[in-house]
Amino acid sequence: MSSAHTSSFAPLKNDTFLRACMRQATDYTPLWLMRQAGRYLPEYCATRTKAGSFMGLATNVDYATEVTLQPLARYPLDAAILFSDILTVPDAMGLGLSFALGEGPRFASPVRDEAAVAKLEVPDMDKLRYVTDAVTSIRKALNGRVPLIGFSGSPWTLACYMVEGKGSDDYRLVKTMLYSRPDLMHRMLQVNADAVAVYLNAQIDAGAQAVMIFDSWGGVLADGAFQPFSLAYTARVLAQLKRTGVDGQIVPRIVFTKGGGLWLSDMKALDCEVLGLDWTMNLGTARKIVGGDVGGPGKALQGNIDPNVLFAPPEAIRAEVARVLDSFGLPHTDRSIPGPTQIFNLGHGISQYTPPDNVAVLVEAVHTHSRGRRT
Repeated sequence: MSSAHTSSFAPLKNDTFLRACMRQATDYTPLWLMRQAGRYLPEYCATRTKAGSFMGLATNVDYATEVTLQPLARYPLDAAILFSDILTVPDAMGLGLSFALGEGPRFASPVRDEAAVAKLEVPDMDKLRYVTDAVTSIRKALNGRVPLIGFSGSPWTLACYMVEGKGSDDYRLVKTMLYSRPDLMHRMLQVNADAVAVYLNAQIDAGAQAVMIFDSWGGVLADGAFQPFSLAYTARVLAQLKRTGVDGQIVPRIVFTKGGGLWLSDMKALDCEVLGLDWTMNLGTARKIVGGDVGGPGKALQGNIDPNVLFAPPEAIRAEVARVLDSFGLPHTDRSIPGPTQIFNLGHGISQYTPPDNVAVLVEAVHTHSRGRRT
């Protein structure tokens, strides 16, 4: 992709999210929500019905643009995230991705033996053109309102689905390969890492203003396996990513490992700007380990309220928002130097059963309480 279309991107009106990613002081704590475009919104369900299937939605540029913007029409969120799926890369490798209604993703051809691993290669990005076209379309439709986040699954998380063929309770097949044939697992992870890097760079070239790596299943690994099989390949992706986007601005990189809180000191060395945390980790503790000092290097933190808080009544949601914001500690307010910052988010994706009105309460509470902490 050339950067020929960049002149048609409107200037950014709200850069609060990007500033927080770069550990710059902001007037309030910005927020966006994992799976903010999704089944909890009736308008999303209506569009998905029109599209006929999940992949019908994800592969149609107009539909993907429409559903990405739906949550922003309802809530004053500080970032949009591309509507897509973490499994587009293995699908482009020819594994045959499908989604049955009410079920998770499935691969027609899982990767379980030496021959299947040997056949894997970085896919032609033309097969993922529908994703990059959607990035450009969404960026134009946003018209500078908020930044657009691109994303991919991590090499390890992709490998889990590729070997298991679907989601798993015990990860028996993928861990059997990891322990009995680590050579095959490393080969698959190398291909995955290089594919993810090319894919994220294509999203950056198409207009993504930040990118996120979802290591959704990193936390299922044993200590001692997480480092060589997940962390090392996330690092391999990061090392290959473009540092600036089509508009010449730095593109922050976010890494989120669900269940990864116990390895924060290992993740401190990752070449990324932001670390995402699930709800099991105390933000103040994380800040001490990786947040850095005012004026020094460190990671911005993203998270980390329990998504199930959104089923509680409004006063309980407000109290929990205040608790999470307060747990981070005093916000960084000196605009002349970097310092510890937080991007508010859920500790994992929003549940499809979440009442949309409760999300409005959460967004309002984050903006109000975090402004109050800076006065």
